[in-house]
Amino acid sequence: MTTTHLPGTVSPQAFRDAMATVASPVAVVTAMDGPRPHGTTVSAFASLSLTPPMMLVSLDNRSQLLATIRRTGRLGLNILGLHQAGLAATFALPGRDRFDEVIWSPSENLPRLPGSAAWIAAEVDEYVTAGDHTVLLAHVTTAEAGREGPEPLTYHQRSFGTHMPLAA
Repeated sequence: MTTTHLPGTVSPQAFRDAMATVASPVAVVTAMDGPRPHGTTVSAFASLSLTPPMMLVSLDNRSQLLATIRRTGRLGLNILGLHQAGLAATFALPGRDRFDEVIWSPSENLPRLPGSAAWIAAEVDEYVTAGDHTVLLAHVTTAEAGREGPEPLTYHQRSFGTHMPLAA
């Protein structure tokens, strides 16, 4: 595979290495394609607006999940806790049915993963193509924090971990 970049820009590997120094939250984005659930692990998501409640999610342009969300206009965001690193790894693997042997339940006709740190359901307002990804700007219809308040799952230096509070 040949990688090219524009003159005066950084190489993709240098950018990837620099971004590995940033601790990112981890979630599984989900959608339904008829009766079949779809999902993928993401670390590029954020709150966007409080009034109205909006969020953004970035998905690879080649993603089957993106194609499904374009058809349905809806997505679920399962924000993962530290105890769900295995789920993050499962949903990051390409080329397999990621919901095989994964417990989930429908919530607002979207796949919800139990035990997540938080659950958000949203309707996409806009799709913005940005390089090899598409940023989804979505209106939040449901937002629920997990009851147990698990430590958040993060991705940093190409491995899963969690936030450690500083001593007071």
